[in-house]
Amino acid sequence: MKGIEFILLAGGAILGAYIRYKITSFPLILDIIGSNVLIVNIIGSFILGVFSILLIHWNLDQRYSFFVAIGFCGSLTTMSSFALENIVMFENKQILNMMVNVLANVGLSFLALYGGRVLIIQLL
Repeated sequence: MKGIEFILLAGGAILGAYIRYKITSFPLILDIIGSNVLIVNIIGSFILGVFSILLIHWNLDQRYSFFVAIGFCGSLTTMSSFALENIVMFENKQILNMMVNVLANVGLSFLALYGGRVLIIQLL
């Protein structure tokens, strides 16, 4: 990894981690377990979907992936928090909540990524 790639990666990761921290530190939205993690996962997936098309359409240098895809989106979205929330729900015998959380995070993240790609294709 070259110096500029490391700087792009670090800059994106710091920004993504900061935004994730701010969003997940708010009180739970609608008092639903895991809703803030769900929000960051959907936002990050949507941004990655948009970026994946713009990278190709605008013929961007692959180094931008270090900032946006790997650094920012990788740091913004959070699989470890998602996994922990689900294990806690499982341990508390909240199986239905856990299943809804898994389906919502995976399904809505997929839809957000796909929606971001479709939207940006339509706008270009």
